[in-house]
Amino acid sequence: MIAPDEFRHVLSHFASGVTVITVCDKDGRPTGLTASAFTSVSLDPPLILVCVDHKAQSYPALAAGKMFAVNILCLEQEAVSRRFATTKIDNKFDGVPFTLSPHGLPLLDDALAHLECATVNVHLEGDHTIFVGRVERSHAGAGLPLVYYRGRYDRLSGETP
Repeated sequence: MIAPDEFRHVLSHFASGVTVITVCDKDGRPTGLTASAFTSVSLDPPLILVCVDHKAQSYPALAAGKMFAVNILCLEQEAVSRRFATTKIDNKFDGVPFTLSPHGLPLLDDALAHLECATVNVHLEGDHTIFVGRVERSHAGAGLPLVYYRGRYDRLSGETP
């Protein structure tokens, strides 16, 4: 079995989009975390998954909730990604514009896309939990995605149609 540092290094060669997973806690306060371990699972029904570290500040709210939102970040939202990735800020939504959806989920303003998901399955694996969500509502906007590659934020090269 390879060491964690080698595993992290090798996986850093896979470019990924950047998302912020959001939910409200039991007291109705919005909470969230940055996640790059996100992918589609199925078209019919529409399913996605996201992997969340058990030590994440938002993990208890996500684990206790029945729904969560995936905010796919645009190129201009690197600061938002960094804010939601840190453990040094208690209220990560302070100063971050968002709207509560009809499902009561915090959606980040200006995100490239939103997916509102009902949690349909949860798998505990190692130090993470895999949350499988059925997409109930979605919205996609215009712009370029924020990309994470080899330990840093990046952008797609060239124009996309």
